[in-house]
Amino acid sequence: MRRPFQVTLLVLSGLGLLHASLFTDLSLRFVKEGMRPMLVASGVLLLVLGVAETWSNQKPDSGEAADSHSHSHSHSHSHSDGHGHDHSTVPRIAWLLFLPALSLLFYAPPALGAYTAAREAPKVVTEQRYFEPLPATSPVPLTLTQFTSRVQQDHKRDIRDRSIRMTGFVTPGKGGDGWYLTRIIFNCCAADAQSVKVRIHGAAALPADTWVTVTGTWHPGGTLGTSSAPAALDARTVKKVAKPVNAYTDALPLF
Repeated sequence: MRRPFQVTLLVLSGLGLLHASLFTDLSLRFVKEGMRPMLVASGVLLLVLGVAETWSNQKPDSGEAADSHSHSHSHSHSHSDGHGHDHSTVPRIAWLLFLPALSLLFYAPPALGAYTAAREAPKVVTEQRYFEPLPATSPVPLTLTQFTSRVQQDHKRDIRDRSIRMTGFVTPGKGGDGWYLTRIIFNCCAADAQSVKVRIHGAAALPADTWVTVTGTWHPGGTLGTSSAPAALDARTVKKVAKPVNAYTDALPLF
């Protein structure tokens, strides 16, 4: 009983990993794009191990089978006599190992989104001393991290009165107090996910997790170029867009 269980678990786990990383984009809900090849390799390895285990368990000839059966029966009997129960079957709790394997094939956990972002503090912006001049194009495409860094650290204050365009998903504010344009960023995987949020003023909130591109200007407050300045935008336009395939990076606007 044990060996068929092991083979089935190996094969299902391998197929699940390949389904999530090679044949679909489900793996991007859990790990960074750069880790995809390792998941594919792991899936292939599990399948190879399952096939090898099956091959090694091919039925022996009748003589070997009889000897094996006699030895197995004797061993099982003596083992049972010594401990009062039989270890030759799979413990019931071990069947739970099939759940994660089957979930990758038939029901992947939902992606992180507004629910997660609303319950954690925003990502701390890395200190930056020098900023390249903003391009002359208008609106200027920026990531949410770039916008926050400009607002709170650029002492030249180049971002004042400039039209900015950013893309992210909608996260409602606590208690229905406005909404945020949000990105969730993976450093490695979903376990270390962090969010970066920009408060949006002057536009009604769309449903949570709706992906949008927002164009507008910095919302004044505090002292621009210092940490007292809010990462906030007075929206001029808000346009729904398709969710990007790799949603867990702080990328430039989709158009």
